[in-house]
Amino acid sequence: MSKLPEQHQFVDLSDYGRSAARVIARSLKNTNFTPIHVTLVFTFSGLIAIYCILNDFLVLAAIFLVIKSILDAADGELARIKKTPSYTGRYFDSIADIILNLLIMLAICKTSDVSISYTLIAFVGLQLQGTLYNYYYVILRNKLGGDTTSRIIENEAPIAMKGEEQKHVQRLFYIYQFLYGYFDRIIYRLDKNATEGIVFPNWFMTVISMLGLGFQLLLISIMLILGWKEYIVPFFIGYTFLIILFVFIRKKWLK
Repeated sequence: MSKLPEQHQFVDLSDYGRSAARVIARSLKNTNFTPIHVTLVFTFSGLIAIYCILNDFLVLAAIFLVIKSILDAADGELARIKKTPSYTGRYFDSIADIILNLLIMLAICKTSDVSISYTLIAFVGLQLQGTLYNYYYVILRNKLGGDTTSRIIENEAPIAMKGEEQKHVQRLFYIYQFLYGYFDRIIYRLDKNATEGIVFPNWFMTVISMLGLGFQLLLISIMLILGWKEYIVPFFIGYTFLIILFVFIRKKWLK
């Protein structure tokens, strides 16, 4: 089940684990497993990867990062298959992602010669990259009437959906705002008129998906396997400059 109409589906480089995620979701359809349970499992997988980085088991770390990415897609797939979308799951997923991202970068810092200051810059860059991808993707989904659990502007707690409690949604929203609000505001200011432009073509969304979390973790996994751990932090600092390029393309040719 896709988030977009068929003619607007694009090759999502960040979503390479979608096929496996669908298999997992279908196998859990008639069980008591919920999307939240899957989110907890992907969080555990991410923590195992961090443990492996700290202990220099780099191939295992890469494997668990890829597993984490697959499960990160599986929770949403399960929510769609069971027809149980929720803001609770959406915010919990995002909160788990950003905490794991920070811990992954800190683990790389601790086991390499990279300074903490450069590591934090890389982390901020990592988050801004993912935020730009999500910003454009959510705009596209909203324009085309696709999945709307994610909103273009997250400025107030949404009304709880069936099966979830408003107080839980509000609490998670405030945590989400604390962790993501600054990144969201930066990207919005960079391209606040993106909602007024044309429907983004598939090729543009494919290129932008290079900034998605799944692709970021895949790049980190490859670099770990190749023994390039020392280069991960400087790589993602440089990779952040793609934001300027992609915003320029959107403003220049897709307005």
